[in-house]
Formats: sequence, structure tokens, C-alpha cells
Amino acid sequence: MSVKMIAPKFGLPEVLEPVDVEIPPPGAGEVTIDVRAAGVNMSDFLAVTGTLSNSTLLPAHPVGHEVSGVISAIGSDTAIASGQVMVGDPVLAFPVVGGYAARINVRAGDVYRKPDSLSFPAAANLLLAATTATKLLRVTEVTAGDVVLVHGASGATGVSVLQQAAMLGARVIGTCSKANFELVGSFRGEPVEYGEGLEQRVRELTPDGVQVALDCVGTDEALDVSFALVSNRRRIMTIAAYPRGFTEDMEMMTSTYVRAPERAARGRLIDLAAEGKLVVPIARTYPLAEAAAALNFLAQRHPGGGKLALIP
Repeated sequence: MSVKMIAPKFGLPEVLEPVDVEIPPPGAGEVTIDVRAAGVNMSDFLAVTGTLSNSTLLPAHPVGHEVSGVISAIGSDTAIASGQVMVGDPVLAFPVVGGYAARINVRAGDVYRKPDSLSFPAAANLLLAATTATKLLRVTEVTAGDVVLVHGASGATGVSVLQQAAMLGARVIGTCSKANFELVGSFRGEPVEYGEGLEQRVRELTPDGVQVALDCVGTDEALDVSFALVSNRRRIMTIAAYPRGFTEDMEMMTSTYVRAPERAARGRLIDLAAEGKLVVPIARTYPLAEAAAALNFLAQRHPGGGKLALIP
């Protein structure tokens, strides 16, 4: 038996409840992971609250898209995405269904060996944010010399955008609170405080203009300033402006991206993390049983400059 957190209905995170489940032996093409950490993402909050869905939530709805842990069983004739694997090997997996759990069966093609340099909480929070950042930069065609404005630069996706854009040779300006100026600066971003007068402050930093705007917070301010500064709306993209993002002439990334990540990028992103070139800061960890508290803290959109992880 293993415990997992389920959402029996839409509601605030307090609807989450632990249940004991039987984990069957993994089939061909599957592995069983004893979870050491589960990543906590805004998409989890949206899944629990039903913010982006009009459908009826199924009973025992699982929550959580990414985990790290140790292989405890392997299906017949099965290798993971990064090659052969043995029981006891440390791994990370994304995307998964029902990552808020102590043990989980996962499609082996979505499992990768965990670099020794990454902690389990960091590994469990790497790929969703990093692949989202990769797609933001790819779709808006960021190249060396571009000036990129990142709204919400101190958040999980924003931090990954800062690092990956800098690798491309772009100049990155990141909006954040003054409390997170040092964090944004540590990842080669130029911090600028959000709030009244944001457009003018950005113009003062870059008189020659901004070519790309990436919105990771979803506020009207973020979109309004982006539209004022970037002439080509194909180079403005949001991951959070619901529902306004669907009505504007701009690029919109929906939650379905979680189920269709940039698969080809994952191995490269893990290698970058292993080399210390892609850092996943961790703000807090919570026991698995306190998943509701973690989601409520995340929903405040000020998680202290780092990711959250659940520890079974």
C-alpha cells in the first residue's frame, strides 16, 4: 500500500485528502518510483480548484506532474529515457499523473537519471518550469542581442527563463519586488520593480526598445506594459493571463502544455542542471500531508524566490 493525495471535488486546496492505494507491479515500459520529493506547481492549484476547466472532476482526481525518487521496481524489457536503469537508482520523472504520492508507477520514457549534483527537491522541480521556459523562448524566437522583458522573473518559470535567455546571449530585464532584486540579479537578469510606473522604468533601462515580452504572472499590468513596449505581438507570450490571453492577438500557453512538453529539450536541460548551469532554487519543503498548505502558499504568488516541494 502507498499513500497519495487526491482531490475528490473542485475546491480550495483543503479538499485534498490522503488515501491508501495499492500500487501494482509495473508493466512493460513502466517503472515504480519511491517518491522522495514531488514538485509543487501553479498548474496543481488550478487542477484542484478547477479554475481552467468546465468539466466534472472525476472521483479520486490525482494531483502532481513531476517527482523525483528512487527506482523500486522495473517492468519487463524496460529502459528509461536516459538508458538502462537498476532498482535503487535515483531518478526524476515528468510528466506524471498523481505525483503527490509516496510511490507511483510511471511511463519509463518520461523518467531520467537524477544528477548527483541535484537534490531530490530540486530534481522534482526542474522540468516543468524549465521546459515551459524553453518553449517561451523558442516560440518568441529569442536570439542573441534581443532585449527580453520577463514579468514575474523571481518565480519558478521566470528564474529558468532568466538563465536560458542569458545562455542565448539575450539581455533580460525582470520584473519583481525589491525583495527579489538580488535573486534576479544573481541569474544575470536586470531587476525592475513592478507596480505603477513600470513602463517608464523599463524604457529608462532600455531606450532602444524591447523585442520580446514573456508574462509569467498574468496581471493586467504585465500585459499592458508588454503591449506598450513590444510592437510585434507574436513576440509577446503569456502562461498565466486567463482568460484575457485568449482574446488578445498574442501567444498563449495553456495548461495542456503540461501533457505535451518539449520532450526533446528535457535531456539537454537535465545536463545543464547537472553542470550547474541551470539552477533550481528551493524556497520551502512540506510533508506530503501538508500539500494544501503548500498550494495555498504558492497561490499567494510570493514563494520566497524559489520552488516548493512535498516530501513523503
